[in-house]
Amino acid sequence: MKDLSNYYQHVKQKGSLRTDDHAVRWSNATLNMLGVNLDGRTKKALAKALPEDLSRPLTRVFWLLHFRNTNIPAKEFQRRVGLRAGNTDWEFARIPVVAVFGGVKQLIDKDLQSQVEKTLAPELRQLWQQA
Repeated sequence: MKDLSNYYQHVKQKGSLRTDDHAVRWSNATLNMLGVNLDGRTKKALAKALPEDLSRPLTRVFWLLHFRNTNIPAKEFQRRVGLRAGNTDWEFARIPVVAVFGGVKQLIDKDLQSQVEKTLAPELRQLWQQA
């Protein structure tokens, strides 16, 4: 098992979160929603590249009758992540979402970063690029 303390420290610090538990919760929530918004091939490649503790929330999210929204607005993505993390402020959610994206980008190679970027909705692509 890979030590993810640096990853969670990054999410905590860049995401303006108070505790390690908050970093874990926001990371899981963001990865859940990211998994719902990636195409199957990219999600599988990303899950394979990430440590198991991060690939699990990416691939094991329950979504009844899911159809991928290729144009989901960032506000809606942030709202959904916030609700999964136990927070209702979609505007604040942007900060930890970008922190998680940045942490994930540090763990994967440039080719996979580009592949993820290409498959995201336009507004999510901007968040990914800002991370």
